[in-house]
Amino acid sequence: MGQTRGRRTQSERDEMTVEIGYALFSAAFAAAVAFGALAGPALLFDLPVTIEKVQLAAGTSLAAVLFIFRVASVLVRFRQAPQPNQPGRTSPDS
Repeated sequence: MGQTRGRRTQSERDEMTVEIGYALFSAAFAAAVAFGALAGPALLFDLPVTIEKVQLAAGTSLAAVLFIFRVASVLVRFRQAPQPNQPGRTSPDS
């Protein structure tokens, strides 16, 4: 039984799974660093309540936006990148 054009091979599905995992992991790391940099002082030091709330809200907002942006940018770049036919080999005309 032959595969139809719309179906993906197992290696293509595995490749997409790895790319999604990388996108989620790198986005979570970037969001955590941004949150820590912006909201960290509010959590570590005894600051006025208003400043703490502003820093926590700003850190949370920045982390959420950065997470979404990072996941989207990694997956869009993956989709647009040309995939080699035979990994590790160059074409004869190169």
